[in-house]
Amino acid sequence: MRLRGTDGADPIAVQAALPAALDGTAPLALGFEPGPDDVVPEGTAAVIATSGSTGVPKRVVLSAAALRASAAATAERIGSGRWTLALSAGYVAGLQVLVRAHLAGTEPALLEGRFAPGAFVAATRGLGAGPRYTSLVPAQLATLVDAADEREVRAALASYDAVLIGGQALPPVLRERAAEVGARIVRTYGSSETAGGCVYDGAPLDGVRAEAVDGEIRLTGPMLADGYLGDPGLTARAFAVDADGVRWYRTGDAGTVADGRVAVIGRLDNVIVSGGINVSLDRVERAVRSVPGLEGAVVVAVDDERWGQGSAIVAAGPETEGEALLAAARDRVAAEVGTVARPSRILMLAEVPLLTSGKPDRRAIAALANAR
Repeated sequence: MRLRGTDGADPIAVQAALPAALDGTAPLALGFEPGPDDVVPEGTAAVIATSGSTGVPKRVVLSAAALRASAAATAERIGSGRWTLALSAGYVAGLQVLVRAHLAGTEPALLEGRFAPGAFVAATRGLGAGPRYTSLVPAQLATLVDAADEREVRAALASYDAVLIGGQALPPVLRERAAEVGARIVRTYGSSETAGGCVYDGAPLDGVRAEAVDGEIRLTGPMLADGYLGDPGLTARAFAVDADGVRWYRTGDAGTVADGRVAVIGRLDNVIVSGGINVSLDRVERAVRSVPGLEGAVVVAVDDERWGQGSAIVAAGPETEGEALLAAARDRVAAEVGTVARPSRILMLAEVPLLTSGKPDRRAIAALANAR
């Protein structure tokens, strides 16, 4: 089947094309312009271009059955109703908001322009009666929580039956602040390869199984992607079939699965060697983000003349606050991760670079940190 090119940045266009995509007659290409050789299997609903956490460009093939299964499992877990789209429709989390609304028979509310508290309030007003849901990344949630002293922002955020938060780890401090202003947060874990979040607050959705093999989290269920368009080698490496014929997605994330609960530690490949000792930058970042004032900080690898590799904190805020924040972060990391894992420096910026998905642009951030 041929792909239909659609501007993922235009949610109205994606919404209009969604019925034909979900019935398998006109699969969508999101995030790239399909070429004449980009042919997909029957039943494909969408192909999403993503670089994920690795920075390696991939085009994930999702069937209509996978998208429907994911949406149905979400509705079973949190309920069905009206959705506000605050994410790009060209990414899986945004696409799934439109899919869930379509399958619920409701009209989604779309934000106008760039994400901001005022735009979120306006979209929320347009939802109408009934259960309300939305999906955000942590940076968006932080923006709303920071503005929650405004009555309208606080009321809008608290009006949702569930606010799904995914895309990256949710700092505990941010979750606590969100709860204090009435937000009902649900942490999600998943990726484009699983048609979006498939583990909610550590518990796999119905039909999803999780296991840890050699410290790597693997997932299986009806929402798995078919693979990567035009890359059978990468597909074979990422999707493994076990002795029982069950197909699993190898997430590349380190973690554990115990008593049915999934705990993610971080990326297996986001590790530096500092002074001969392996240091997980994800663990360092979680500790750093527990420091007040650094909830949205990013920790990246930098060259270190003495230890070979070290880490740096990049955060938004006044440069004058950097020294005190670095000292507090180093103390927290030493206590929670170890002395050798302490970040060596901090870079304070007016804004931390973000991808269009709302996630930190880690490559751009690392380049800035290494240039100082």
